Amino acid sequence: MLDMGFLPDVKRILKLLKPVRQNILFSATIPSDIEALSRTLLKDPVKVEVAPVSSTSDQVEQSLYYVGRDNKRSLLLDILQDPTTTRVLVFTRTKAMANRIVKFLSTKRIGAEAIHGNKSQSARQRALENFKSGETRVLVASDLAARGLDVDVITHVINFDLPNIPETYVHRIGRTGRASAIGKAISFSDAEEQAYVQSIEKTIGKSIPVVTGHPYELNARQMEEGKKAGPPKQGSGGRGQRRPTKAGATNSHRRNKAKPANSRRRPSSKRGSPSQ
Repeated sequence: MLDMGFLPDVKRILKLLKPVRQNILFSATIPSDIEALSRTLLKDPVKVEVAPVSSTSDQVEQSLYYVGRDNKRSLLLDILQDPTTTRVLVFTRTKAMANRIVKFLSTKRIGAEAIHGNKSQSARQRALENFKSGETRVLVASDLAARGLDVDVITHVINFDLPNIPETYVHRIGRTGRASAIGKAISFSDAEEQAYVQSIEKTIGKSIPVVTGHPYELNARQMEEGKKAGPPKQGSGGRGQRRPTKAGATNSHRRNKAKPANSRRRPSSKRGSPSQ
């Protein structure tokens, strides 16, 4: 909730509570920036945690595709041609990308809906119910919006964008392969995301099988260039998000641009108009 824009609401609620109280924060994963933010709301907190999730279920078949960023949607479409992909959960790094994927799949007549922080609560609930009932085949989600999501028999989890936190990968693919069912976790990695792959494999203690020979496979030169470039920069929204600006800076800039500093309002040419 703190990372989805609810911080002002949380602060308003805290002002209405008694000064002496007990605050407890629960989370499956807590990124370092959110942990630092939570400490501004807590006084001398005691941290209780279980061992970090670092193992994946043997009931989840993992695979990895190295693919260029511009070809990820085409690869996703190819995978969805498999008739066994009946209930698919797709994870993206940004909300904007989630919307673009839904729009793309809709043009291909594949039922898909997005669930993320920019959607209203009613829209998220409706998308989730449609996914549970099977009316929607593909649910495209951000990590935060998908927390607490509990849907039976998810056949495939697809990491359209790899997470920069290895535990998040384990958390994502754990949505499939439940209740003795065999699930499949498919991950896309562009050349710059290779560092994320290495970090994930180090955490789970094994290599993810790489699928080769597909039409969008990266060549050795592209892979080497990706290593030199390094992983994509991570912000509050990930790649593709505008950098945050000071409040009012954008509007002020637009006003100054629209109205030159030396411009003066011309007096009204209408006769009899009252003076201001």
